Amino acid sequence: MEKNMPNSMKYLLGSTAFTISLIVGSAMATTPTGPGFNDTGDILARSAEHTDIEYDIMVQRATQAAIHYMPAVAQVDFIKATVRAGGNYDTVNFVTRPFGSEKGFLTANDTTAYAWGSISAKDGPMVVEVPPMSDKIDYFGSFISAWHVPMVDVGSKGADEGNGGKYLFIPPEYDNEFGTAAELEEQGYIIVPNFDTHDASFSFRPTLLNGATHAEAGEHAKGIKIYSLEEAVSGEIEPTHYLDATELDYDCLPYYNMTFIEDINDVVQNNPVREKDRAIYSMLQSIGIKKDEPFEPTEMQKKAALEGLELAYSYMQKKFVTEGETVAPLWVKDGEKLSEWSFWNFGPQAKLGFPFEDGEEILIDKRAASYFYVTFLPNKLGGATFYLTGLRDSDGNMLNGEDTYKLNVPADVPAKDFWSAIVYNMETKNFNRGVDRVGASTKDLDNMVKNDDGSVDLYYAPNLDEVPDGYEANWVTTESATDANDWFFLFRLYRLESADWFKTWMLGDVENISK
Repeated sequence: MEKNMPNSMKYLLGSTAFTISLIVGSAMATTPTGPGFNDTGDILARSAEHTDIEYDIMVQRATQAAIHYMPAVAQVDFIKATVRAGGNYDTVNFVTRPFGSEKGFLTANDTTAYAWGSISAKDGPMVVEVPPMSDKIDYFGSFISAWHVPMVDVGSKGADEGNGGKYLFIPPEYDNEFGTAAELEEQGYIIVPNFDTHDASFSFRPTLLNGATHAEAGEHAKGIKIYSLEEAVSGEIEPTHYLDATELDYDCLPYYNMTFIEDINDVVQNNPVREKDRAIYSMLQSIGIKKDEPFEPTEMQKKAALEGLELAYSYMQKKFVTEGETVAPLWVKDGEKLSEWSFWNFGPQAKLGFPFEDGEEILIDKRAASYFYVTFLPNKLGGATFYLTGLRDSDGNMLNGEDTYKLNVPADVPAKDFWSAIVYNMETKNFNRGVDRVGASTKDLDNMVKNDDGSVDLYYAPNLDEVPDGYEANWVTTESATDANDWFFLFRLYRLESADWFKTWMLGDVENISK
């Protein structure tokens, strides 16, 4: 056939084949050949030196599993904490006063009476009914998936626009038994987008209006209702269970022991294995985790899992304190830092809604580094709140639990609602346990001694034995109930005065005054 082709056609086919070979060649690495091609570097002998290879692989896979599942563990710990407190899935937790040191939450604040809870759509679609804002309370918060991905926000800045709404969670395997998503949306349900798991959680921060109290915020939480779509269709809706956690030692912190590995197993058992997680899920069998099978790890698997988990924690901690990784300097001029205060370095994820994905890549390290110290990021990060992170004093040294520090807070903080400066334990990323006050804020101003210019000096000390009379409200202890007394700040600004506030205002550094 080829001999009957025109020459032009033969040339075209030949040049095309040559071009394809160039393309393929440029996309592939080639193995060098020649006299040294058979030089293996004694890989067989060197590999034989690894005498405990099965254990070593377990450690590696446990490390990667801990990093990959970190956001999901932070979510499932909310469910487990509710169960320990006497609730379960579908329970609405609430408090009638802000959190204190008796609560175990990753970098929560001590100024808000939150409402929170979790659901499971394993047995079918679920509804969470959010009450409309009142003249007293508006909600700001989000629903997150089992992987901590914020799916939709609520309240006046959310999908219901303050009118309240019935948020419908349709699991991936739903067969349209009660109608299609489009039909259900026509009936008034707000379809929660990108719901690819069974578990979901919510945390709503009440905004107090017109002199409202935290107790009124707690009452508003009783307007949240949770029920199945099947109940809604039948008209037989069971009452929602409410749990007043105000006086409870509610603890949803992740702990870096075998409970963390058990949490990973619970995520696997209670949710679909998504396509994007199949590779890492396959590795979990090395440490005894397999879907639909009991978690009964061997002693060697437990030992390897804990060693891998320790390595994962070490990696995340390094990212947390390394400048430019998890947090980055906020005030910089001509490449030089003007301040030791940092901002949360999410990059473009804030605008994207925190999927922690970029094209074909899952940002595993960046995602884990974020959920190592925070929870419940919103789907749409607005300009209402800003968090400054303080890890170092004015000399660039890490804050420690032995020295005393001073922070001057100017009178003109660009926050219309209030500011707060809270101490967090470096080990747990939670409040220091067992202390009367975990921080200072605008709410304490009336009791503080002020400077002539209206500013206040706050003092952070390992103990409060030498506080001058009358200065009690100006002092906060950094004492910790753990052996790790190192700590860090979050300085929050609520309802900022402008989008570019940081261009005209700067918070001074923390000074170590023990010197």
